[in-house]
Amino acid sequence: MKYRNFLTATAALLIGFTGAASAQTVGTVAFLMPDQASTRYEQHDFPGFQAAMAELCADCTVIYQNGNASASLQQQQFNSVIAQGAKVIVLDPVDSAAAAGLVEIAQGQGVKVVAYDRPIPDKPADFYVSFDNEGLGYAFAKSLIDHMKANGVADDAGVLQINGSPTDAAAGLIRDGVHRALKETNYKTLAEFDTPEWAPPKAQEWAAGQITRFGGDIKGIVAANDGTAGGAIAALKAAGTNPLPPVTGNDATIAALQLIIAGDQYNTISKPSEVVARAAAEVAVKLLNGETPEAKNTLYNTPSELFVPAVITTENIKAEIFDKKIQTPEEVCTGEYVEGCKKLGIIQ
Repeated sequence: MKYRNFLTATAALLIGFTGAASAQTVGTVAFLMPDQASTRYEQHDFPGFQAAMAELCADCTVIYQNGNASASLQQQQFNSVIAQGAKVIVLDPVDSAAAAGLVEIAQGQGVKVVAYDRPIPDKPADFYVSFDNEGLGYAFAKSLIDHMKANGVADDAGVLQINGSPTDAAAGLIRDGVHRALKETNYKTLAEFDTPEWAPPKAQEWAAGQITRFGGDIKGIVAANDGTAGGAIAALKAAGTNPLPPVTGNDATIAALQLIIAGDQYNTISKPSEVVARAAAEVAVKLLNGETPEAKNTLYNTPSELFVPAVITTENIKAEIFDKKIQTPEEVCTGEYVEGCKKLGIIQ
């Protein structure tokens, strides 16, 4: 699939003045995402990458594929885009360990790989662009801990920890950040779970079993993303838990924002995918030009750029999400959430 934006002479000059890559750059770039369970890839990551590439490299060809949570399918897609002439592959791996072999294949053929969102620990890619995953795990867990303390939850209270996929290295970094935050307190982890494929139904099933096991001893749930948080909240409601213990999240999905507005989810992490997508496009074009992108960090021996996200609660949801136009009231403040939006000043 080819996306072209034929710039006018004036627009081309503007690109030059803003320091973007030369419009003379030509090449094929592939954008390979890991799954369709999370709506972010179709709704934010790829559109953001596509728009940035159209601006930075009007005559580049962009190929988009989604692995649909299958490492074998993603490998087929990876081989296919190389056969189609891709010189740079932006890869968000289904399986971070298996992706090491993909990097080796690409680099052996002179193809550059930009690890995206999820790192590839066992084989350094040419660059890595993401949010600071360990930092965000620490941030949402610390936010929960501070909330529990402020509400007088006993120092030795118990929490559940729901991690992301065991094949996702980013999930491992998020988990490490959560562990670091919990170790700074006397709160005890009642049980911990790695959620296969980040699947919300699997998180819900596990959480339901723990609710039966621990009942009212669960004073908080540290969930690694909004999907697993939603699964945990569904399990709590099905069990008739009232009031709900605070639950963390990550990604600031519309569903999670609505749960926060309703008081069912305590926090989430705002990390606009378009920010990372644009950075990946900038790196890809520089690599096409034979340039060396500037690294602000190094992770797993890979030059990296890691962005710092914001923790979202009811206290700052209006300022961080709606005032910054990351989401609009029309998208979020619907149906049963209208009254909550009014209470938070999001709508009149």
